[in-house]
Amino acid sequence: MAEEHRRHGLGRGLSALIGDDVPVAPKAAEAAGGKHPRTLPVAFLKPNRFQPRKTFVQEELQDLANSIREKGVLQPILVRPIAGETNAYEIVAGERRWRASQIAKLHDVPVVIREMSDGESLELAIIENVQREDLNAIEEAAAYHELMDRFGYTQDRVAQEVGKSRPHVANTLRLLKLPESVKAMLRDGRLTAGHARTLIGAPDAEARAKAIVENALNVRQAEQRSHTKSGKPSGPREKDADTRALEASVSNVLGLKVQILDKGKKGGEVRVEYRTLEQLDDVIRRLNRAG
Repeated sequence: MAEEHRRHGLGRGLSALIGDDVPVAPKAAEAAGGKHPRTLPVAFLKPNRFQPRKTFVQEELQDLANSIREKGVLQPILVRPIAGETNAYEIVAGERRWRASQIAKLHDVPVVIREMSDGESLELAIIENVQREDLNAIEEAAAYHELMDRFGYTQDRVAQEVGKSRPHVANTLRLLKLPESVKAMLRDGRLTAGHARTLIGAPDAEARAKAIVENALNVRQAEQRSHTKSGKPSGPREKDADTRALEASVSNVLGLKVQILDKGKKGGEVRVEYRTLEQLDDVIRRLNRAG
């Protein structure tokens, strides 16, 4: 009961300090532990060695910097002291705010300081980024894999911690099986995760990915192409000699163009082309006599 009460208190964390109108990822709030923010020089902070986010879009940082110039840093940055160094702190959660604060030329930023191990820092950094949806699909997949590989998480526990469904976690992890060139397209936004899932297991995934980008295919179109061996829309079956001979024979009897379309296991169709109602009546009379 005491543990439950403690976790409830930790869960309030930063949101209790800065107000409910600022979104706070649950794990970061819990890690803050109710400690009061203080200010530190920007130069005292260093990036997280375990940061799962590898890509920071400059335009987005600039937008955040503009907001910070106008309103300041609304949510404190969670940091931990760096052992053996003076006036040095590693960012656990909030690296985007720190980077944007530098662009905005701030000297000091609000922080919450907490002692934690390397493992705790990695775990929190991963979960924090995923909860905020700050990662691209490959970074997200790598983060899930790290939680499972380093901390022994199951897919169910990963899903519970980051607030995603288990199928989402499983499907995202499968993206790590794609070729590096396709992963690069995911990282830079040329492909979406939906596109990439249609390529998993394909022997020519790289060629298919390039075709998706070059032809600006949506996910549905990419899925349709994934059902063919070449990645190209399937055309009609090539007719064999017997089928062509039968078409010619029936066409001669009716005096009209006849097509026989083989659909494999689904059977087939016989199409008779006519130009006038009189031609159609003649075909019907012939069929009735044959019956």
